[in-house]
Amino acid sequence: MPDTAPPEAPAPDMPVLTIGLADGVLAFRGRLTIARLSETERQLHELLAPVPGPLLIDLSGVTRIDTVGSWMVHRLLRERPGSRLTGASADAERLLAEVAAADRPCDMRPVQQPFWARELGRLGLYVITFWQSILALLDFIGLTIISAVRAVASGRGVRWQAVGAQMEQVGVNALGIIGLMSFLIGIVLAQQGAVQLRAFGAEMFVINLVGRATFRELGILLTAIMVAGRSASAFAAQIGSMKLAEEVDAMRTIGLDPIEVLVLPRTIALILMMPLLAFYASLMAILGGGLFTWVDLGIPPATFVQRLREVVPMSDFWIGMSKAPVFGAIIAIIGCHQGFQVTGNAESVGQRTTQAVVEAIFMVIVLDAIFAVFFTALGLD
Repeated sequence: MPDTAPPEAPAPDMPVLTIGLADGVLAFRGRLTIARLSETERQLHELLAPVPGPLLIDLSGVTRIDTVGSWMVHRLLRERPGSRLTGASADAERLLAEVAAADRPCDMRPVQQPFWARELGRLGLYVITFWQSILALLDFIGLTIISAVRAVASGRGVRWQAVGAQMEQVGVNALGIIGLMSFLIGIVLAQQGAVQLRAFGAEMFVINLVGRATFRELGILLTAIMVAGRSASAFAAQIGSMKLAEEVDAMRTIGLDPIEVLVLPRTIALILMMPLLAFYASLMAILGGGLFTWVDLGIPPATFVQRLREVVPMSDFWIGMSKAPVFGAIIAIIGCHQGFQVTGNAESVGQRTTQAVVEAIFMVIVLDAIFAVFFTALGLD
């Protein structure tokens, strides 16, 4: 005969909750939990509707109480002033105290402020955030300089292999986009200048405009803006991703300085490559402007080059090249600094990458304005 399994024993009934009211004493017996919330609410309403005034709430018969049960008891104490509690265990008293501490009024909607107060508060927050960002950036610049001095003094030196790899990324791989952009800018600058100067019969001065503007300002400024959008964002995303993956912490654990390993090679690479990129961009802009003057104005290339040599002083070239290393250093440091500020999740990487580009372009333009005032004060107009 086949074996037959013995019937399973029925599960014991779960303890039910009973509520009694006699002589102003409300007594609970059983489990005061969320499992019987709707039934408990109904019983309390039926029992307490005809009985006003304070109550003595007896919890001596409660075998278990959770947050919902504690909230029902706390609400009874709050809605019926003068009510008292008795028979509560230590755990029940602790839970009731936590529920009472959390019972605070809150605004469902934010308090509406006047427009001027709201905008003034936003402006103050922007100023504070901007000042904190400047201080943090200055602190990071100092930390980078200290790390560079420490690396040289300790004999470790600079990681030139990493510098070479970064030079390829930020310099060689950027030649295409920077060259195309500069070439088109040169054409646009020559075309717009020719439109304005043609009314005075001074088309020849287009060469002056293209030459001086390119070598002195536009060549380095546009290159710095392109590098800021390309390299600052890349530095922030790379270091930010490494920080999320805890690779930066791993470097510190094995005794490596993240500033020395990650920041110095990128900074040195941009300092070395920015003058070369600026010179290349200036040549491409001159080429674009010369091509336009040849095609549209009929000025042959030999005349264009000869005129360019006459009207563009070497001081313009050296002024433009002197800005390049400074722009490269500030772009690299801002990108790396924002990368180290990444916290939490991948969304922070996107936010810091965007902020790196915005800050780098802003600082490039500010520094360019400072350089313009400085060189004008020196008489190098």
